[in-house]
Amino acid sequence: MNAESENSRIVELETRLSYQDHTIEQLNDVVTSQQKQIDQLESDIKRIKAHLKTGDSNIARPEEESPPPHY
Repeated sequence: MNAESENSRIVELETRLSYQDHTIEQLNDVVTSQQKQIDQLESDIKRIKAHLKTGDSNIARPEEESPPPHY
Protein backbone atom coordinates (compact mmCIF):
# COMPACT_ATOMS: atom_id res chain seq x y z
CA MET A 1 0.00 0.00 0.00
CA ASN A 2 1.46 3.35 -0.96
CA ALA A 3 1.41 6.53 1.11
CA GLU A 4 -1.18 8.23 -1.10
CA SER A 5 -3.79 5.45 -0.74
CA GLU A 6 -3.07 5.20 2.97
CA ASN A 7 -3.61 8.96 3.34
CA SER A 8 -6.82 8.71 1.32
CA ARG A 9 -8.04 5.91 3.58
CA ILE A 10 -7.29 7.94 6.70
CA VAL A 11 -9.20 10.93 5.29
CA GLU A 12 -12.17 8.67 4.52
CA LEU A 13 -12.14 7.26 8.06
CA GLU A 14 -11.92 10.72 9.58
CA THR A 15 -14.83 11.85 7.42
CA ARG A 16 -16.93 8.88 8.54
CA LEU A 17 -16.05 9.55 12.16
CA SER A 18 -17.10 13.16 11.78
CA TYR A 19 -20.50 12.15 10.36
CA GLN A 20 -20.94 9.60 13.14
CA ASP A 21 -20.13 12.19 15.79
CA HIS A 22 -22.68 14.54 14.25
CA THR A 23 -25.34 11.80 14.15
CA ILE A 24 -24.67 10.85 17.78
CA GLU A 25 -25.10 14.50 18.82
CA GLN A 26 -28.40 14.71 16.94
CA LEU A 27 -29.65 11.48 18.51
CA ASN A 28 -28.64 12.70 21.95
CA ASP A 29 -30.62 15.91 21.38
CA VAL A 30 -33.68 13.89 20.39
CA VAL A 31 -33.39 11.57 23.40
CA THR A 32 -32.96 14.54 25.75
CA SER A 33 -35.99 16.28 24.28
CA GLN A 34 -38.11 13.14 24.52
CA GLN A 35 -37.09 12.61 28.15
CA LYS A 36 -38.21 16.15 28.97
CA GLN A 37 -41.54 15.42 27.29
CA ILE A 38 -41.91 12.16 29.22
CA ASP A 39 -41.12 13.93 32.50
CA GLN A 40 -43.73 16.59 31.75
CA LEU A 41 -46.36 13.99 30.81
CA GLU A 42 -45.69 12.02 34.00
CA SER A 43 -46.09 15.19 36.01
CA ASP A 44 -49.35 16.00 34.22
CA ILE A 45 -50.70 12.50 34.86
CA LYS A 46 -49.86 12.72 38.57
CA ARG A 47 -51.63 16.06 38.78
CA ILE A 48 -54.71 14.71 36.97
CA LYS A 49 -54.83 11.63 39.20
CA ALA A 50 -54.61 13.79 42.32
CA HIS A 51 -57.34 16.05 40.98
CA LEU A 52 -59.62 13.10 40.24
CA LYS A 53 -59.01 11.58 43.71
CA THR A 54 -60.12 14.78 45.42
CA GLY A 55 -63.49 14.58 43.68
CA ASP A 56 -63.27 18.12 42.33
CA SER A 57 -64.11 16.86 38.87
CA ASN A 58 -67.17 18.12 36.98
CA ILE A 59 -67.57 14.67 35.47
CA ALA A 60 -70.49 12.73 36.92
CA ARG A 61 -70.24 9.05 37.73
CA PRO A 62 -72.37 6.76 35.56
CA GLU A 63 -74.77 6.06 38.46
CA GLU A 64 -75.18 9.83 39.00
CA GLU A 65 -76.08 10.52 35.37
CA SER A 66 -79.71 11.20 34.62
CA PRO A 67 -81.19 9.21 31.78
CA PRO A 68 -81.28 10.82 28.35
CA PRO A 69 -84.54 12.58 27.34
CA HIS A 70 -85.71 9.79 25.03
CA TYR A 71 -86.14 7.30 27.92
